[in-house]
Amino acid sequence: MDMPVTPRFEGIWLPMITPLRGGYVDADAAQALARYYRNAGIAGLVLFGSTGEGNLLSLSEKIDMAQAINSDPHALPLVFGAGGVDTRGVATAIRRLDKLRPAGYLVPPPYYLGPSQAGILWHYRQIAWATDRPIILYNIPKRTGATMTVETMETLASLPNFSAVKECDAPVLAALNARGKLDVLCGDDLSLLDHWLAGGHGAIPAAAHLFPERHVEIMRLARAGQADAARALFEPLRALIRLLFAEPNPAPIKRALAMQGLIADELRMPMMPASRDLTPRLQRALGAMQALPSRLQTA
Repeated sequence: MDMPVTPRFEGIWLPMITPLRGGYVDADAAQALARYYRNAGIAGLVLFGSTGEGNLLSLSEKIDMAQAINSDPHALPLVFGAGGVDTRGVATAIRRLDKLRPAGYLVPPPYYLGPSQAGILWHYRQIAWATDRPIILYNIPKRTGATMTVETMETLASLPNFSAVKECDAPVLAALNARGKLDVLCGDDLSLLDHWLAGGHGAIPAAAHLFPERHVEIMRLARAGQADAARALFEPLRALIRLLFAEPNPAPIKRALAMQGLIADELRMPMMPASRDLTPRLQRALGAMQALPSRLQTA
């Protein structure tokens, strides 16, 4: 298997939605979105995670969508979400997806089962046997019902496959950054600015679906030590970020993208579209952001 050029996941990796139309994956919209985010300065795409409704897609749908995006000779690198209850089933899917040569896999602990830390370690070690590709740990207890301890994450970080962790709890994110024993990708969108200012190298923020150029500029300013300028660009985003998670993800994001004419406002059942009440609030938030300058003048 060909290994990626670099195992580090730096910059903004967008956990891209899966566009649907008439019950099917909209490959044309997926290609257009991928080009849009590439041109905005996004470093890579994470497909088939929770924002991408990955558990509701068949393996053949995933392969077709990834191939459609990769048909662009300038396509961004792709990470694939690979989660599930049954370790063996996840490993089998990864072996099938490996033929697409992804940059890596984003893998949470098994859902629903509530395994012990020893069980979580066993799960990840089995996944590591299935692929030579980098594996990003995904610590998101509200989705999986399982919490990885810092010790578990750092134990896995000592193994060659495990390149990074996507951490969604702000205090744990800060602790991991301070300890510096593995690359930490910010998964809590409201903590993005603090993460960049603390020296964070990468993030997987769903909110970057909207105003991606602004997100890239915030990262650039923060990492260049221009904290005040980065803060001035980030603060107006907070209200929009809160709205994007006011209802189950990715419904608000899909509604906002549909309002911009980028996709159809469609989710796969049992996921439901955003409520009617949310629409005017999103409209106001998007309008307020569009009225702002996209960047600040910096020395």
